[in-house]
Amino acid sequence: MNYSYIIIDDNHESSLETKAVADGFSNLLFLGMADTYNDGLNLILEQHPDLVFLEIDPKKKKSNLSLHLINELYRFLKVVPKIIITTSKKDLAFDAIQYQVTDYMLKPVARIDLTKLVLKLDKATGTQVVERITDSKKTALPTNIVSEEYKEVVNEVNRPMVLCVKSYGDHRYIDSRDITYLQADNNSTDIHLINGEMITAFKTLKNFESLLSYPFVRIHNSYIVNSHSIARIHTGNSVCYIRNTTIKLPFSKSYKSNVDFIIGQIASGNYLEI
Repeated sequence: MNYSYIIIDDNHESSLETKAVADGFSNLLFLGMADTYNDGLNLILEQHPDLVFLEIDPKKKKSNLSLHLINELYRFLKVVPKIIITTSKKDLAFDAIQYQVTDYMLKPVARIDLTKLVLKLDKATGTQVVERITDSKKTALPTNIVSEEYKEVVNEVNRPMVLCVKSYGDHRYIDSRDITYLQADNNSTDIHLINGEMITAFKTLKNFESLLSYPFVRIHNSYIVNSHSIARIHTGNSVCYIRNTTIKLPFSKSYKSNVDFIIGQIASGNYLEI
């Protein structure tokens, strides 16, 4: 499902960073950005976005950005867009909860944050769609009406992502399914493959974090792991074990929520707990 959004932030550079991460999601549709309370309110009323990324601790106090914008929306709209707070401080989270915001993200917004948001939104809307289809008991459509164009689109979506690591004219193509984890090495990143091979890319781990989506999840300042390569997670020892190897990757407290997300995703599949 597609979700339109706007960004309201008095820091233009920060707005562009958030948009750059959101641009990596084909189902997030950008409508515009504003840097003051009044401009943001007007933009919401004109564009009717599904989502609003809102800064509530502005550097420029004259922008008047705050949670009070949410109250103002209820004066004009029957359906208020979902508000996602994007700020650099954790201590405003309690106040934000009182306004029933959809999410609270610390800047700079990470790709995994938006991945979680989209999955949460899809889960909420997807459940309703399934229930409507089940209750209606519609007659199944004949399978022969599926067009060749549609089949091509489905095949393209199901095709695994390929990473191209370029160095001095050398193009190294890596099937993303073959990657077990990525490890930071100063300003470069070591890409570890399922066959034990390691390839160095001259990009930072943060750069890969902004480009890669689930199943790739950052669990440590030094590691991004392919969730599909995890055989065991020991929360007591803060360690993830890579499947069919003796490799153990530590995860830090600051990324514990990402590890919880991985555990939840695994449990939501074809899963049996004994």
